[in-house]
Amino acid sequence: MTSAFIVAARRSAIGRIGGLHRSRRLADLASPVVAAALADARLEPSQVAEVILGNATEGSNPARLVALSSGLPEHVPAMTVDRQCSSGLDAVLAAARLVATGEAPVVVAGGAESLSTAPWRLARPRSPFQVPHFVPLGQSGNAGEDGEGATDRFGGTDALAARLGISRTAQDAWVASSFARALAAREAGRFLAEIVPLRHNAEELKDQSAVEVDPEDFAEMMPFAPPHGTATPGNTASLHDGAAIAVVVSEKVWNDLGRPRALQLLAAATAALSPRDEVEAPIAAYKRLIERAGGPAAAAVEAIELNETSATQAIAFEKASGASPAALNADGGAIVRGHPLAASGAVLVARLFTRMARPAASLAATRGAAVVGTSGGMGVAALFEAIGG
Repeated sequence: MTSAFIVAARRSAIGRIGGLHRSRRLADLASPVVAAALADARLEPSQVAEVILGNATEGSNPARLVALSSGLPEHVPAMTVDRQCSSGLDAVLAAARLVATGEAPVVVAGGAESLSTAPWRLARPRSPFQVPHFVPLGQSGNAGEDGEGATDRFGGTDALAARLGISRTAQDAWVASSFARALAAREAGRFLAEIVPLRHNAEELKDQSAVEVDPEDFAEMMPFAPPHGTATPGNTASLHDGAAIAVVVSEKVWNDLGRPRALQLLAAATAALSPRDEVEAPIAAYKRLIERAGGPAAAAVEAIELNETSATQAIAFEKASGASPAALNADGGAIVRGHPLAASGAVLVARLFTRMARPAASLAATRGAAVVGTSGGMGVAALFEAIGG
């Protein structure tokens, strides 16, 4: 097997459902990002051998539609990956494996989710005398009559917070800090080369939910499971729209491009726990990744992008991994920018590329990890090294 290199990674701004991208179909959201990533890589659409896209809500094979809408030749095949929240990262890893085996020299991979325009899903009633009911976004069609509520989804989060002694105050303080980091990054212009504006508008260059907040507002929010629950709408991530794309190339193509600064995949790991322990799955995946990379000393991870579903999960991950606050989500995380479901894992790759490989990067970090949990108690993690340039 040969190596695989990410030579470009871009994303859209992340928008609230019914907000920034409210009228954009999936292809309208993802195609401009594909074009921008290929332009960054200095590659023509005709050089792309395959497209792999993560998506959890569209149905059929939306990767093919995105490929054609992006101006790629009709002979370029496309495949959609669906492992829910980790799909975008899974797509990038699948692309890296395809390149590493020599099957494809250039693969466009990532994730896209247009929850604002995704098809509605109806659950079949149990008997002819019942009426169908809508399935909430991001939930299983096998959920109960009223779908799976926020109380159920964050029950494991509350249990973990109680077990580790992570108070509501600590959770809210972590979120306030994350918002502050995101706003500082935006003011410093660290997102400008990462985000693709879909039209000429200043709003298209910033994540819609990353706004200035008053920490006191968090304290007033009701928990999902009163009176003892600590997970609230303020310290958990909400579903959003967004797209993120990476261009993965072979070593020969990387050399032909002049060996630009790039991310090289070093290792990847997937872990599965009981669905009841879903909130801890990213921790398990990261620990397995570090073991696969040769242990903590060999890994020496300096930048970690975690798609946290809650402040509790982020705090627990920080403690378990030993990551420093400067390494973990240095420019804010999913609670701040939003969680675009299957695109989230690919957003992490774009964030790592900005922190480690983009021309304006400080280049202080040479090894970074992307970590994401997904429904059913699974987690996916990948370790990258910045080289070249």
